[in-house]
Amino acid sequence: MKKQRIYFDTSVFGGYFDKEFEEFTKPLFERINNGEFKVLLSAVIQRELEPAPEKIVKLITGLKIEYTEFLEEDDEVVDLAMEYIAEKVVGKTSYADCLHIALATINRADLLVSWNFKHIVNIERIRGYNSINIKNGYKQLEIRSPRDLMNYGN
Repeated sequence: MKKQRIYFDTSVFGGYFDKEFEEFTKPLFERINNGEFKVLLSAVIQRELEPAPEKIVKLITGLKIEYTEFLEEDDEVVDLAMEYIAEKVVGKTSYADCLHIALATINRADLLVSWNFKHIVNIERIRGYNSINIKNGYKQLEIRSPRDLMNYGN
């Protein structure tokens, strides 16, 4: 069976060490380390994590290469991200969030996972992103929080 390709925005890495989010984030990383998912990474994540504490950087660099894939940011990604802003799904200050959405959409991620409830994991925003995705010939993007990926057994 093909592994699900999951795009994590930056908040997921920080959530690993956050008391509020670790209960759901740590089991997700265990599943990644067990080979259940392929994590999609990007230059946007790299840029956002430059000022991050060393423990967060180690969390990312500790992911097994065979369980990761690096996505390139190109004109198509930038154009789609700008369209989300032009159509007022979010404001200009959310450009990086829009890049995450566009990267996951264009690269056909099975899922985008985030703890950002204001700009990403928000039903009105998800509808906005997906209406633009469909209008441009892309498939809808499934957007969830790590809590939604809890494995409760059989």
